[in-house]
Amino acid sequence: MPASFDSDDDLSGGLVAKAARGDNAEPLSISEISAILKRTVEDRFAFVRVRGELSGVKRAASGHLYLSLKDEGARLDGVMWKGNVARLGFRPEDGVEVIATGKLTTYPGRSNYQIVIDRMEIAGEGALLALLEKTKARLEAEGLFAPSRKRRLPFLPRVIGVVTSPTGAVIRDILHRLADRFPSRVILWPVLVQGNGAAEQVAAAVRGFSALAPDGPIPRPDVLIVGRGGGSIEDLWSFNEEIVVRAIAECSIPVISAVGHETDTTLADFAADMRAPTPTAAAEMAVPVREELRAFVGDLGLRSRRAVVRPVVLGRERLEARAQRLPTPEELIAAKAQALDEASERLRRALGNVAQKAGMRLQRAAGPLTPGLLQSRLRHAEARLSAQRLNPALLAQRLRHDRQRLDGVTRIMASLNPDNVLSRGYVRVTAPDGRTLTSRSAAAGETHLTLHFRDGLLEVAPGDAPPPPSAEPAPKRPAPAPRAKTPPPAQDDLFG
Repeated sequence: MPASFDSDDDLSGGLVAKAARGDNAEPLSISEISAILKRTVEDRFAFVRVRGELSGVKRAASGHLYLSLKDEGARLDGVMWKGNVARLGFRPEDGVEVIATGKLTTYPGRSNYQIVIDRMEIAGEGALLALLEKTKARLEAEGLFAPSRKRRLPFLPRVIGVVTSPTGAVIRDILHRLADRFPSRVILWPVLVQGNGAAEQVAAAVRGFSALAPDGPIPRPDVLIVGRGGGSIEDLWSFNEEIVVRAIAECSIPVISAVGHETDTTLADFAADMRAPTPTAAAEMAVPVREELRAFVGDLGLRSRRAVVRPVVLGRERLEARAQRLPTPEELIAAKAQALDEASERLRRALGNVAQKAGMRLQRAAGPLTPGLLQSRLRHAEARLSAQRLNPALLAQRLRHDRQRLDGVTRIMASLNPDNVLSRGYVRVTAPDGRTLTSRSAAAGETHLTLHFRDGLLEVAPGDAPPPPSAEPAPKRPAPAPRAKTPPPAQDDLFG
């Protein structure tokens, strides 16, 4: 029986896809369904913030950043475009826990979804980094990384100890660089540099070198190089172990840390006396360049020989130059002889001039001393003296002036006399030494006091009670007689 294409059963089992009756939905292509999923995811998760640990961080040549965010149960791919990468405040590394902000989208090429990150911030440290920071902070607090503990490297070590793997490239690089710069004796202590037991072996090697006796059968190194090649943080973790850090810090021999490449940093670098970016650089720090040192020593020897001869040569040159500039004895005496001749001539002329001037002064002085001139001056002086008369009016005026001044001084003395106020009921108190007392405290300190009244004195002691008042009134002091006025002198008192 022929099959009917109109039935539903025929649609489900045919070889060629046919549209059902009344169905207007056309089948979607993979690109179409991927685009629909992309729009749906981007519309639903246009802004999300996720927290996770970075893993597989790679930066492309274009500047874009590709990474994965993971936690204990899932993983999410992510991408950060170049413009947003430039605004990052830190360098993304594996193991760093971050909070990423962006939007979810799909990548049709691999049928997976990813987050396009606009902003990324550190949310926490990875397990290893967190442990590293805690260990570093604890050891730093103990002073193991203090600059004061650092020692200077010897300038030219006789023996160099190396703690590294015997099969790695580190020991070959060190030996090659030492052979080029300054061939030295090297003692290798082979150890594991990663994996289980590596930290214990490195610490034991450092302590073993430090315990060697200076005069023992095995020469004691003057400097140690602890190193290994580059690697991830897990590969270099042995040099972050506390046992290694403490062994390096306690070592009695100066230590150079050469772990990893220039960008790698371990706790051993902080504890060592010197950090080298590479093992090759560690060998360069350990010894100088022999040829440069030889040339420097030769130059010092040449300079020392020149220094010995140079003062003699310079002294001879200076002596010859000064000898040429010295004048002859005739030249030295000529100027003085000429000066002596000139001084002798000036002295001869000066003596003649002095004698001539003295004679002239003598003649001028002797001229007025003639007897006739002296008698004439005497007669003139006698005539002037006889012409002088004493003027009585001038003497009277001077006498009146002096009398007025005397009266003024007398009045001032009377007004300043303290005894003039005694007639008005005042008393003046004096000490035995005659001092006038003006305060009660001053009077209390004296054994005897003298009271001055207008009619006499009274001797009392400060503790005596005052005498009772007298019933008789004090005698009245007679009024002072009026002062006689001195009559002015008559105008003719001085004339007879």
